[in-house]
Amino acid sequence: MAEEIHAVEVYKTWTIEQLPTGKHPIGCKWVFKVKRRADGSVERYKARLVAKGFTQVEGIDFHETFASVAKLVTVRCLLTVAVARGWIIHQMDVNNAFLYGDLEEEVYMELPSGFSASKSVSAPHFGSPI
Repeated sequence: MAEEIHAVEVYKTWTIEQLPTGKHPIGCKWVFKVKRRADGSVERYKARLVAKGFTQVEGIDFHETFASVAKLVTVRCLLTVAVARGWIIHQMDVNNAFLYGDLEEEVYMELPSGFSASKSVSAPHFGSPI
């Protein structure tokens, strides 16, 4: 959990603010996963904080959605071209890639367990998606 909280703070994903009148915060929860090595032993424990976005209402909380995902046929075509031309193929992963985006809407979330705030009715205000 500390690693996830650190990433949220480093990328300035949210600021703790007073919840404006008329705004309803969305819920959140921690999702835990055990990452294992090939032999089955525990490599590390992972925790991810997720917002319960399914509680948002289109037209009020957001106006449109978009996910930049390549189609499988496009990936296959690119791999075919790379093999045909003898190119070296590399794979990479970007840690916390979803934190690099920006939000246009005003989104507030309930404080996750493990957090406390000095303001009476406080909620994280997002500048980036989680």
